[in-house]
Amino acid sequence: MKILYTFFLAISFTLISYPQSDLDYLVNWMSGSFTSEAQAEKDTNYFNIELEMVEIWKDRPDGPWIYVEQAVAEFKDKPYRQRVYQLKKRSDGKIESLVYTIPNPIQFAGDYKNNISLLKLTPDSLTLREGCKVILQREDAGHFVGETVDKQCKSNLRGASYATSEVTINEDRIISWDRGFDEKDEQVWGAEKGGYIFLKTKQDTLIKISH
Repeated sequence: MKILYTFFLAISFTLISYPQSDLDYLVNWMSGSFTSEAQAEKDTNYFNIELEMVEIWKDRPDGPWIYVEQAVAEFKDKPYRQRVYQLKKRSDGKIESLVYTIPNPIQFAGDYKNNISLLKLTPDSLTLREGCKVILQREDAGHFVGETVDKQCKSNLRGASYATSEVTINEDRIISWDRGFDEKDEQVWGAEKGGYIFLKTKQDTLIKISH
């Protein structure tokens, strides 16, 4: 009985070996299903948005890569934003999140449910959004904070000249604030009071990180 117990204990530790680096934590916290429903119910200035994030191309050495899909909850099958993020650890310890657009993205809508479908998506088909990377760093409290650099992320959406992104990432939520500004630095789109609060409803991986 003791031998059997030791065997299962060893197997258990193998199965639940936890990632330890900041990059591992970040990927784990970003992966999954999220919703802003609770925020929308409290404040009508916010919509009920559903956010899906799933790691793809796990065998590539230049990752991690994350497929991202956002949609108004009522129109889940018609996402208004589909992107791919590439995460890179810098020599100063910070993490860059490069942002890529997808050609004809609607063809991949809903494919986060089945990674096999996303195999049709390839890195060489993506277009890098120059200047739109988010620089993330881990705070002493454990969470990650990040933002774009100055006015480098160009945008012409709704009369904007540039866009900014600010993000806070915790184990159970992501707070994301995307805004567009015109040439006079006046905001022309995006939430005005603060970022969207996306609460995690489903983890994309079976790994549970221990604190």
